Amino acid sequence: MARSGRRSRRLVVGTEELWWFLGHRHRETEGRPVDCCELLTVRRRADHGGRLVVAFPSGPGRLVPDGFLPGGTVGLAGGEPVNLHRPGAVRALVDTALARGWDPGSRAVLELDGWELLSAAAD
Repeated sequence: MARSGRRSRRLVVGTEELWWFLGHRHRETEGRPVDCCELLTVRRRADHGGRLVVAFPSGPGRLVPDGFLPGGTVGLAGGEPVNLHRPGAVRALVDTALARGWDPGSRAVLELDGWELLSAAAD
């Protein structure tokens, strides 16, 4: 997924300086986009290797920006939407990923289910 025009934002977690940005992707079927997925990508700025990708795929009861919600907003039906443009929301997801073993210094790309992280961060 190309970054083209996305602005990274800074987030300091302990001694780590991380940078994050939002994206969106679709899977294609017969040349048409289906299955919206909002993406939060977090990485160290100096290292362009490893990164954390928190994916929020669409599905029953799952709300992602698809023309009805503003970009960067995700939520579960009947619940409060979460604005991923807010540093506090990103920090809660990053803290949860760190607690689950994500290492910002790793060169690996780790993609996690955002819905699971969101539930854990809310607890």
